[in-house]
Amino acid sequence: MASETKREDYNESDKIVYKGVEFAHPSEEQCARILDFYAIRWEYEPRTFPIEWDKEGNVTQSFSPDFYLPDLDLYIELTTMSQKLVTKKNRKVRKLRELYPDIKIKIFYQKDFKNLLLKYGLPR
Repeated sequence: MASETKREDYNESDKIVYKGVEFAHPSEEQCARILDFYAIRWEYEPRTFPIEWDKEGNVTQSFSPDFYLPDLDLYIELTTMSQKLVTKKNRKVRKLRELYPDIKIKIFYQKDFKNLLLKYGLPR
């Protein structure tokens, strides 16, 4: 069962499906379950923001935050990578905030997510 995929057993070719949504990582599926538990409406990667362009105006880099919470008008980016590897995501979020100042976004780092899992007794 996809919802029982553990992080250490996770292979990028594995499909993680919950409520008909295919997630890129088991942590995203777990986050969706927590949001559902609290009856918080969510959308998975509903929008892609261009954040870099070449000289001709073609998009060279874009960013799709993991979740959008429509009732809170808030995007969430979840990263369970070790802190030393999140520099790239931090840069993307910083660029998004600069280019789209009206967009609210929050990053949940590995430690934040582990605390959530621990609090709710979910597998890590």
